[in-house]
Amino acid sequence: MNAEFIDALNQLEKEKGISKEVLIEAIEAALISGYKRNFHSAQNVRVDIDRDTGRVRVFARKTVVEEVTDPRLEISLEAATEINPSFELDDIVEIEVTPADFGRIAAQTAKQVVTQRIREAERSIIYEEFVDREADIVTGVVQRADSRHYYIDLGRVEALLPFAETMPGERFKHNDRVKAYITRVEKSTKGPQVFVSRTHPGLLKRLFELEVPEIYEGIVEIRSVAREAGHRSKIAVISRDEQVDPVGACVGHRGMRVQTVVNELRGEKIDIVRWSDEPVEFVSNALSPSKVVRVDIREAEKVAQVVVPDHQLSLAIGKEGQNARLAAKLTGWKIDIKSESESDPGPEKEEEEVFEEAATEEFPPDPDGTGADEGER
Repeated sequence: MNAEFIDALNQLEKEKGISKEVLIEAIEAALISGYKRNFHSAQNVRVDIDRDTGRVRVFARKTVVEEVTDPRLEISLEAATEINPSFELDDIVEIEVTPADFGRIAAQTAKQVVTQRIREAERSIIYEEFVDREADIVTGVVQRADSRHYYIDLGRVEALLPFAETMPGERFKHNDRVKAYITRVEKSTKGPQVFVSRTHPGLLKRLFELEVPEIYEGIVEIRSVAREAGHRSKIAVISRDEQVDPVGACVGHRGMRVQTVVNELRGEKIDIVRWSDEPVEFVSNALSPSKVVRVDIREAEKVAQVVVPDHQLSLAIGKEGQNARLAAKLTGWKIDIKSESESDPGPEKEEEEVFEEAATEEFPPDPDGTGADEGER
């Protein structure tokens, strides 16, 4: 090796971000094994690569002892002091033993080590880049598919989109561009594996962050998300600025902002509601677009009993219970919905209850079951 090799390592450090020192230390470690293997040596050796010239030298390391039992590992005190009078017992003496043709072995070994380390470093860099992007949104191009996954090209790595993480009826073709949400990043023998999803609630949240500047700037915050991918979603938002309407900010002028998100999610319906730390208000808002007459909270059971107008009962419950189910997910409360006629007793029922109460007072229970009054008894 020579100075050109050192220049190449410097260039690698700039282009790939791989430390030159780390590479040299790895080459030195590999050359120790190469020396012992090629020269059948059992000596303790150290390989040194000059950081400026690239010159490679091999040094045998021997311990200073009074009586030598293994000349490969030990040197007498007398012989050591001839090299340097300052040596004492138990010191380590290094003696250069560089073979004449060691340069060829060094060059081959260096090439293998550098190639391997570049591969490992690139994988590590990619892993660190994407592990920091977990719970983030990415855009890629569909490259291929197998029996279980779509493979999405993200530039430096290929992400896996499982079929189970696509929305109902969603199909992709080669070269389709797709936005997805990174659910996890794993290390593997073939490099980092990135898994993405189109059904995760986080995708909805990130899409709104991209479309609504107020969310990105922190003025409006998405507090809760409930999603049934491909069908319907609800998000609860709050504003840190009283002058900014959080729902209006997310809807946008003429609904442009929310429509962009809807289009990306292939027509998925999205309800945007105002978040509140008051359960009654939050549950009422969450059942939008239905109107709510009354909400009764049972705090201990985390149950909200909701009364809605008769003509809006089906709207509040939703198709196959979807609206009520999403509202429950959004708020964290179990929601029991009834119509006004179910929850409030009608006039006839009230009269029956009054009659039963009067009858109880007029004809008290017969304690002995004989039907006789006190005089007869």
